[in-house]
Amino acid sequence: MPSLFEPISFTRGPGLKNRFMLAPLTNLQSHADGTLSDDEYHWLTQRARGGFGATMTCASHVQAQGQGFPGQLGCWSDAHLPGLTRLAAGIKAAGSAAYVQLHHAGMRSPRDLIGTQPVCPSDDAETGSRALTLSEIEQLRADFIAAAVRAERAGFDGVELHGAHGYILGQFLSSTYNRREDRYGGSLQNRCRLVYEIIDGVRARCRPDFTLGIRVSPERFGLLLGEMRQVVQGLLHDGRLDFIDLSLWDVFKEPNEDAFKSKPLVDWFMDLDRRDVKVGVAGKIMDAATARRCLEHGADFVTIGRAAILHHDFPERVRANPDFVSMPLPVSAGHLREEGLGPAFVGYMKTWKGFVAEA
Repeated sequence: MPSLFEPISFTRGPGLKNRFMLAPLTNLQSHADGTLSDDEYHWLTQRARGGFGATMTCASHVQAQGQGFPGQLGCWSDAHLPGLTRLAAGIKAAGSAAYVQLHHAGMRSPRDLIGTQPVCPSDDAETGSRALTLSEIEQLRADFIAAAVRAERAGFDGVELHGAHGYILGQFLSSTYNRREDRYGGSLQNRCRLVYEIIDGVRARCRPDFTLGIRVSPERFGLLLGEMRQVVQGLLHDGRLDFIDLSLWDVFKEPNEDAFKSKPLVDWFMDLDRRDVKVGVAGKIMDAATARRCLEHGADFVTIGRAAILHHDFPERVRANPDFVSMPLPVSAGHLREEGLGPAFVGYMKTWKGFVAEA
């Protein structure tokens, strides 16, 4: 078993100095037009200085109509390049690999935010979303690829495709939300087609040593665990990805489906043949022992979310204290400000039940 502080290499792009990756965390801190704010720059570069081997942006939307939340960092226009360039340089100067997570919210785009009807693989009455036309799917594919090229131009080491949490790529993977009858719907192979076409395009348009990963969820949002095992195995064998980031919500919980309750959720993926692709896990990794346990179960790296909000230097605290445990919740707003969260981010964390103490 590797140490949490053993370097890790990918097939393409720079290796990481340790096994800690900052999770792509919603923070609401960018400007309304998607350009980088000083608050978001400070939040991310502070985590890079805090010892994370890789620092990833929040979900960055590749189309204006794909925005999922206010204050979201954009990657859909060259107007975003100056801020992205500044951010990539700041992260890398701190000794951390710099990644952008590429995102489109699909049916989870709030209509009052995007000013138009949200889109989805198929019509969805619950969210009022309409089905994408075939030409719109082709444009979506092109815009994901263009955003990756933009991230490369800005100086980032790589990108992660956001295929998790019920956003548009995950919607295509789901037989619940994807009821198309063309080449993008029906069989699991067809539902995976858009993801593979985006991967193809990124590989064709970006430099050979550009790191490419994907984040996927194996449960909820209309996904079936058995199918997601097939999806992940296919992506591992395909060879064009460098890493897969499994967002599990709770790494060691039992799966939701009765047929899979015989072992922890993480173990349903650690037995897959990953060839040269690295696999990371995320979900309630709040202390050093749990991080080590993830590696014991076969993960190559850990993706840290809430613990990184509480402690900008979580990796360094684990290095100094092998028994380190994140501080208990709730925490004060003042503590979060000291940890580099701007006012919008602190306000967002107050919507997480039990995270921020009442004033």
